[in-house]
Amino acid sequence: MAKLNIAPTKSNLLAIKEQLSVATDGYELLEQKREILVMDLMRLVERVTLLERDIDKAVAAAYPALRNMLMTVGGDRTERIAHAVKYDFTMREKPVVAGGMTFSSIDVELPKQQLFYSFMGTFADTDRVTVSFFRLLNLLTQMASIRTIVWRLANEVKKTQRRVNALDKMIIPQNRETKAYIESVLEERDRENVFVLKSLKSRKDGGGEP
Repeated sequence: MAKLNIAPTKSNLLAIKEQLSVATDGYELLEQKREILVMDLMRLVERVTLLERDIDKAVAAAYPALRNMLMTVGGDRTERIAHAVKYDFTMREKPVVAGGMTFSSIDVELPKQQLFYSFMGTFADTDRVTVSFFRLLNLLTQMASIRTIVWRLANEVKKTQRRVNALDKMIIPQNRETKAYIESVLEERDRENVFVLKSLKSRKDGGGEP
C-alpha cells in the first residue's frame, strides 16, 4: 500500500495519527453495524422462506378449489359470483426499523370477508374458494412488504461492506504506512541533530579552530 504524499513533519504526523484514530474507530463502528444488518437480514430471509412455503400451500389449496367450482357450476355462473364480490383494500406506507435503521415499506389492510352472493345458485364450496384466495392474498401482501425491506436492507449491507473494505484494505493501511514513514524520517532527523550537536560539543571541548 502506497503511503500518502505528504511532507514528513511533526504537524503532519499529528494529523495522520488523528486520521488513523478516526478511521480505526469508524471501522469498528461500521463492522458492528454490518453484523447487526446481516443478522436482521438473515432473520427476514428466514421469514421470506417461511412465507414462500405458506404461499405454496395456499396456492395448492386455492386453485384446485376454484377448478372444482368451475367444474361443478360452470364458468358463467362462477364469473357472475366473482363479479358480485367487491372489496376495497387500503394501502399505506409504513416505517419499519431493521438493523437500527428505518425503512419505508407498504402495509395492506385487508377488509373483512363478506357474503356478496345469495345461497341460491351457489354450491357448498363457494365459501371455501373465497376463504382460500383471501388467505393467499393476505400472504402475498405480507411477502410484498417483507421483500421490499429485504431488498433495501441488502443494499445497505452492500454499502456498509464497501465502506468496511475501504477502511480495512486501503485507508487504514495507507495511514499506518504514512505514519511509520514520517516517524522514521523524524527519528532519523533527530539522530542527525544529536550527532551534529555532539560533534560541535566535541570540537568545542577539544579547542577546535575558532
